[in-house]
Amino acid sequence: MSNGASASADKNIVDLSRSHRNKAVSKTVRATRERLQSTGRNASAFDRDVLAMHVNTVLQGALVTPFFVAIVTAVGLYINPTANLFGWALLALSVHAINILIARRASRIEITAADTAKWHRRLLIGQILIGVGWAVFALQDCASCSGDGYYFYQGMALLVAISISAMNSVMLRQGVLFGFLPLVGTLLVTAFLSRHPLDIGMTAMAAIAVVFFHYISQRQYRSNLTLMSYQSEKDDLIAELEVAKSMSDEARRRAEDANLAKSRFLATMSHELRTPLNAILGFSEVMNSELLGPLSNPTYREYAADIHRSGEHLLNLINEILDLSRIEAGRYELNEEALSLLDIAEDCIGMVQLRASTKSIVIHEQFEPTLPQIWADEKAIRQVVLNLLSNAVKFTTQGGEITVKVGWTAGGGQYVAVKDNGPGIPEEEIPVVLSAFGQGSIAIKSAEQGTGLGLPIVQAILAKHDGQFVLRSKLREGTEAIAILPATRILQSLPAVEDTAPVERRRKSFA
Repeated sequence: MSNGASASADKNIVDLSRSHRNKAVSKTVRATRERLQSTGRNASAFDRDVLAMHVNTVLQGALVTPFFVAIVTAVGLYINPTANLFGWALLALSVHAINILIARRASRIEITAADTAKWHRRLLIGQILIGVGWAVFALQDCASCSGDGYYFYQGMALLVAISISAMNSVMLRQGVLFGFLPLVGTLLVTAFLSRHPLDIGMTAMAAIAVVFFHYISQRQYRSNLTLMSYQSEKDDLIAELEVAKSMSDEARRRAEDANLAKSRFLATMSHELRTPLNAILGFSEVMNSELLGPLSNPTYREYAADIHRSGEHLLNLINEILDLSRIEAGRYELNEEALSLLDIAEDCIGMVQLRASTKSIVIHEQFEPTLPQIWADEKAIRQVVLNLLSNAVKFTTQGGEITVKVGWTAGGGQYVAVKDNGPGIPEEEIPVVLSAFGQGSIAIKSAEQGTGLGLPIVQAILAKHDGQFVLRSKLREGTEAIAILPATRILQSLPAVEDTAPVERRRKSFA
């Protein structure tokens, strides 16, 4: 089975098959991903942020507790006017004020990583003091109350107090559990001493409420940690992207400067090299043809021929480098016109026919008749076909065959295919051959070595025409190079418009 490779213009510069060049980038990306993932699992990295969120929550809900204490006191005095609830209210408000002062102090300073544990203990102690205040409320009794109304009043007040504290201390680890341990302990001792069913029920209700709200607060705490880890990952990723963008911009600027310097160098060297090359080619041709007289030594004539061939090779190399440089710099302008792909293929075959005859190579033509014209640059398309034919003649063995096909593609475009029965190209060397200055092992061993720029120039020219280049080859079975032009380049002829009778003018009628 033949191996195929499709090429685009970017392979003129970078060989995409050489993945080892990207190992450093892959290693950096992998390390960044591992660091980001490990950050999301490390909860201690967010301790300061968690404390800051808890302090902010306490300060925002500072008026909720005094308002609730006032309501509880008013309802208690309504149920039992003789109850001593003013002392408890003063204690609860004082404990709440202490918590607000601690939170305000924490909000005004910058908590370092070393002070995180200390401030966590302070805020936890404040929660325990709040629990002590509600434990004192649970000790209040109503001797003159009849029925179970006072128990119901205390139970409801304690449930609401536990829920308010749970909402305020979601971001404080173990805040609900440690904060209401004094309350649960007080109710447990009271129930143990009185053995009253209502005291036992209230103790069980408070313990279950504390455990339930502790579970809910822990779930919310973990959810908030997950969101914070995602936010941290996003921030780190944005920072990485900004750094990568700045590095990319700097690399692009340097590449543009280097490309500009290369263009200037090539422009200067083109002029400096062409002038002496013209003299070398002209004088060597005069000496080789013996226009000014015979050379006494035949070796000198051979030397002159070698000088002439070397100069032509160097001139071709300069021309190909300049063509590739113009294409890469985007300065290769197309002079498009209507032309026939069949005519260009026939002309190019005639130009390489002499070289093919010296190697006894037979060139077969398989042209589809009546192909319409295409809209393209004649010089560029001619260069594409010549490069493909020259490569086929160069690497086809003595007495081989070359088949040139010109026809329609399945998508409505046109193609030129050059197939030979030469040595072929190994599969792993196809990307190398398609890269700039790339040569396969067959080309290196061949006596007719090239510059390695023919196929990259073909790719770039076809890309300028929105076309495609495909190279198929199998070792010891030959190579097929296909240049494809899209359907948008085909000039379709329109049929002549037949003469028709003029349309009569419609008269206006007024009803």
